[in-house]
Amino acid sequence: MQNNEIKKIIIAGGGTAGWLAAALFATHIPKERLEVTLIESEEIGTIGVGESTIPPFLGLIRNLGINEQDFIQKCHASFKLGIKFDDWYKNGESYFHPFGQIGSNIGNTDFYNAWLFATQNGLDTPLQDFAPASVMARENRFMLPNRANGSPISNAAYALHLDAKLVAKYLRNHAEERGVKRVEGMIERVETHENGFVKSLITKRGETLDAEFFVDCTGFRALLIGKAIGVEYISWADELLCDRAIAVQTENISEPDAFTTSAAQDFGWRWQIPLQSRSGNGYVFASQFISDDEATAKLLSQVKGKPITDPMTVPFQSGMRKEIWAKNVLSLGLASGFIEPLESTAIHLVYRTLDFFFRYFPDKNCDEALARDFNRRIADDYIEIKDFIVAHYCLTMREDTEFWRWCKNQKISQSLSEKIEVFKKSAALRETGPEELFRAPSWYSIFEGMGVRPARYNFLADALDAKDLILFLNKISPELNDFIKTLPTLKQFIEKNCKA
Repeated sequence: MQNNEIKKIIIAGGGTAGWLAAALFATHIPKERLEVTLIESEEIGTIGVGESTIPPFLGLIRNLGINEQDFIQKCHASFKLGIKFDDWYKNGESYFHPFGQIGSNIGNTDFYNAWLFATQNGLDTPLQDFAPASVMARENRFMLPNRANGSPISNAAYALHLDAKLVAKYLRNHAEERGVKRVEGMIERVETHENGFVKSLITKRGETLDAEFFVDCTGFRALLIGKAIGVEYISWADELLCDRAIAVQTENISEPDAFTTSAAQDFGWRWQIPLQSRSGNGYVFASQFISDDEATAKLLSQVKGKPITDPMTVPFQSGMRKEIWAKNVLSLGLASGFIEPLESTAIHLVYRTLDFFFRYFPDKNCDEALARDFNRRIADDYIEIKDFIVAHYCLTMREDTEFWRWCKNQKISQSLSEKIEVFKKSAALRETGPEELFRAPSWYSIFEGMGVRPARYNFLADALDAKDLILFLNKISPELNDFIKTLPTLKQFIEKNCKA
């Protein structure tokens, strides 16, 4: 059995996906047990616009044994408490998707249903006034929730805004210190065995790199999983119409916000991601309605601060590989699939895929039963995230452009349709499994922000006394707000603790 173990892995491609894979392999498997080589070419630029994360990313950093403060300083990172959505439901209206919890259970009733019961009995305080991350973001103040145990912000959560190229550099150093070997080279050809397994990679210089298992991080080119093995790409263009992005970096002209801004546009949406040293900006759009030049002009007319890079065009197609792991190739990042970055899930899907791959880690035979179950599980993650993104579009009330009329009337998956209907009728959230990424507070925030209110609250709330409940809620919301106003501003917290 030992002779059949995988002892050599090649990661094809660098960037965040490649070096994250290298760092995780090097951290979890001793170099005496597994030789890991990464091949990349400086001739191939990385997209490097995946600059926003979600809270599980902090768990990954700790899992790698990386000091969070050092990582934040060297990657010029800033803190993110959620996402502000402008003009998605209607023009002129905004809502916030916070990280962490919203309130706490009251008796046997979850907070949302208690709040819903109270609103139907006269409460007029918005849901997000009870979400610590939302109030901190609104006031642009920050403190690590785990440093405030027992305080009103202890159940908040946070993520990071970061420089993707600095992250790749940081992870490269981390991986190389743990024995990962880097090879500079452009992959020109992929050789396969008779059974279809990848045998070796041939570089432009004629160098041959052999391994027993390969990780495809070659981006949209998908040289191994797509071109060599021929795994089909499943397109979601019928559910997610946007297919291009323009990205540009700008100078900071004001204090950074503690959140990502996603502002709906006539034919898509615009992001703003503030880092310590600069801001990332982009326009994600549907090319059937607007040209690259028009989208670029629109973006540049709205960005704050002087551009410090030339605008970059990124074509894409939302979707995923029919198999993320096929034969002796695991695909990661853009090679495995892409969901537009509305909820900053790209990096999460890379380490989520690797986390499950370690659970199914094969021998040289790469048993098909393992791969089948792995692919089923990862497909569930992709579909869950896709449905969550589609919900931002299909619930809109906008009809002012052809793009938004299409979104409002688009066909949606059965799983999303059932989730919306169940919620509308009972305030219950239909869950597909215990490891879903987006939990109740996220769905409550999107539904409330997009104008979806259930017809009734859960009957357990009837056990509450409406008058006492409203008095209680009218007390805790100002207390939360007053406490947060005592916290340092985001800029003050960064200056004191983790300045780049």
